[in-house]
Amino acid sequence: MSLLFSPLTLGPLTLPNRIVIAPMCQYSAHAGVVSDWHHIHLGQLALSGAGLLILEATAVEPRGGISHADLGLWNDDQEAALAALLASLRRWSPMPLGIQLAHAGRKASTRRPWEGGGQIEAGHPQGWSTVSASPLPFRETDAAPLALDAAGIDALVADFVQAARRAERAGLQLIELHAAHGYLLHQFLSPLSNQRDDAYGGSLENRMRLVLRIFDAVRAAVSPAVAVGVRISATDWVAGGWDLEQSVALSQALDARGCDFIHVSSGGLDPRQQIALAPGYQVPFAAAIRAQVRTPVIAVGLITEPQHAESVLADGQADAVALARGILYDPRWPWHAAAALGAQVSPAPQYERCEPHAARGLFPRR
Repeated sequence: MSLLFSPLTLGPLTLPNRIVIAPMCQYSAHAGVVSDWHHIHLGQLALSGAGLLILEATAVEPRGGISHADLGLWNDDQEAALAALLASLRRWSPMPLGIQLAHAGRKASTRRPWEGGGQIEAGHPQGWSTVSASPLPFRETDAAPLALDAAGIDALVADFVQAARRAERAGLQLIELHAAHGYLLHQFLSPLSNQRDDAYGGSLENRMRLVLRIFDAVRAAVSPAVAVGVRISATDWVAGGWDLEQSVALSQALDARGCDFIHVSSGGLDPRQQIALAPGYQVPFAAAIRAQVRTPVIAVGLITEPQHAESVLADGQADAVALARGILYDPRWPWHAAAALGAQVSPAPQYERCEPHAARGLFPRR
């Protein structure tokens, strides 16, 4: 039997298989509200046969978006539109649905990728002043962010809590806290971006304090029926930065707190990063962390072939695999993986007629 197509439990949530659709920013919201694009985009992914769909990075306050077109979850209009979208998805798909709650910190206020990226100045209609752990810009050409003071940190924790409550009310079953890819929580973790001399800076214990505080606050704010996990960058890929040893320590602290999953990515904090890309290049980080925790671990990063995904699980390197760009390219990747691995998927009845003659048995008989 294929491990990739076996069930997996993440706290209170059981996935029908171990294929996770990773959060992928679409830069297509209006004032943080989902648009028609999200109905089209998420609708096709919800019919893909994956075990879990995690919605894109969603800002917990107006300064938290990567761009002006990011999803947000800090007001009633955003919550209502998200709830309507989720209700539409659930009319046609039983797939478990989660969301990634995020704050971009010093990497906020940027142009959309297809508009060239790069920071937009604070005086521009689509720009604003950014915040971070310390007044250090991401790029030398960027404006320096404002270092959050104690009141700002308290407000940030409250923003995550309120967004988490809105997520549960809207009908989401899982919350992923975004502490990866150089965004605000990662900025507090890494000594390259955190040069504070208070309780949130300096030692590893201090630099982990904000992530752990937000995890505890969100876990307490939502019901036990909602799974809560964290996405991390296992390394900055820069000497002297956040690294695997520190990631293991953070993962163990999260494990002790009852974290339901740890999603292991890497990089994004510093433009000097040097990454040697290859299939599964981040899987060894997931494997190293999985060896030290009881919490289920999700591996991600250039896992594009079904046999590779299966081997990651069979070798005990991770409990699930996440796809991002690969499933944008092939939204039926789970179907094709099931055919390759001798497993089954259950399509919407409208699609049952497309079962290939060469893969009879792919779709269970009703």
